[in-house]
Amino acid sequence: MMGYWDFFWEFWNYETSKVIIVKNRQLGVIYRLVQLLILVYFIWYVFIIQKGYQESESGPESSVITKVKGVTRSQQKVWDVEEYVKPPEGGSVFSIITRVQVTPSQTQKTCPESAKVHSATCHSDSDCVMGEMDMLGNGEKTGRCVPANKTCEIMAWCPVENGAAASEKLGKMAPEFTILIKNNIHFPRFRFSKGNIKENKDGYLRNCTFNETTDLYCPIFKLGFIVEQAGENFTELAEMLERAALEEGYRLEQQDLLAKSLGLWFLDQTLAVPVHFHGACAGGPRLGGVIGVIINWNCNLDLPDSACNPRYSFRRLDPKWAQASSGYNYRFAKYYQCSGKSTRTLIKAYGIRIDVIVHGQAGKFSLIPTIINLATALTSVGVGSFLCDWILLTFMNKNEVYSARKFDQMSKSPKMTPTTEFSTSTSCTPDSSLADSKAPIHL
Repeated sequence: MMGYWDFFWEFWNYETSKVIIVKNRQLGVIYRLVQLLILVYFIWYVFIIQKGYQESESGPESSVITKVKGVTRSQQKVWDVEEYVKPPEGGSVFSIITRVQVTPSQTQKTCPESAKVHSATCHSDSDCVMGEMDMLGNGEKTGRCVPANKTCEIMAWCPVENGAAASEKLGKMAPEFTILIKNNIHFPRFRFSKGNIKENKDGYLRNCTFNETTDLYCPIFKLGFIVEQAGENFTELAEMLERAALEEGYRLEQQDLLAKSLGLWFLDQTLAVPVHFHGACAGGPRLGGVIGVIINWNCNLDLPDSACNPRYSFRRLDPKWAQASSGYNYRFAKYYQCSGKSTRTLIKAYGIRIDVIVHGQAGKFSLIPTIINLATALTSVGVGSFLCDWILLTFMNKNEVYSARKFDQMSKSPKMTPTTEFSTSTSCTPDSSLADSKAPIHL
């Protein structure tokens, strides 16, 4: 019973470390260098670079509204915004058409399937299963083989799309199209909101375009400027679109000529004529692309609101080096009635898609992260003492002089079992004497 009371009273004893001064210049230099590195890390990186004294919030609530303006002309007509911008709602993702491939006057009827559909080739009606549909094809097979085309007859929107359809390009004035990107962000933790347009100037947006130095709060960008800042050449890109269409038309023409010269009704895919273009088109981006407009809000809310400004960057998002399904295109149709029949014009559009992406982070002074990082810094300084002790005990402990001074074995009473107490050194500085001896230890 007395043992429990002894343990209870021992709990309230005060313990302190035993300090041993080791006069070794090399060890002292290591100790101070470790402390210096730790202090530099916390002061420069944690508190200055990472702002460890602030509470932070990332991923702000954001809204993006876009508006495109400009007109251009193709070979056939004048195009305005309502025709070349899809979708027209003005969201954060939209496309600007630079070339169209038109298949006019399609109606629901029977016609030969395209020769590009591999499963549509046939030599007799038995090759065409009635009611079968190919997910890569254009319609439902009727069970008949069309001898003139050597493809199966289908029920679909006819005539089907093919590479020889009429093509129009809109690239002449497209670089001059202007794009207004209106962005507003909100950090709910700090109840802070801001937009990228100046609100105190009436008519300011009518006479400005974006300039990072003079007109940061005029988010009106020319399409050519965006493409150029993304590391692309707009003129080269437009030429590639046109040359890609010529390449496809030339390939089909050569296949036709080869088929006639061989006296064949049908040219198998193994006889396809390869066409190679040299220069900018070879191996380069083709048929449009996806450009990202990245808006970054990095706000230090300990400073005035005027110090929180948007930063814009631009880059191409789709891998232009990928040969399979490169570029950007989509299809849409315009429907109308002709002679009482539902008719449509199918349009395959190539263009540039713009993705507006918003990032952000805000920080403000807070006592809690400041105390946590300060406590971590002060605790980390003790790593120097631990390193010094390890070096002494492992590499410099000649004749166990240091360990004999560092570790004392004491008995509370001659009648009791001896206990061993360990004290760790907290300093290696050469300006004091030993705790139990005036003579310093030289190792």
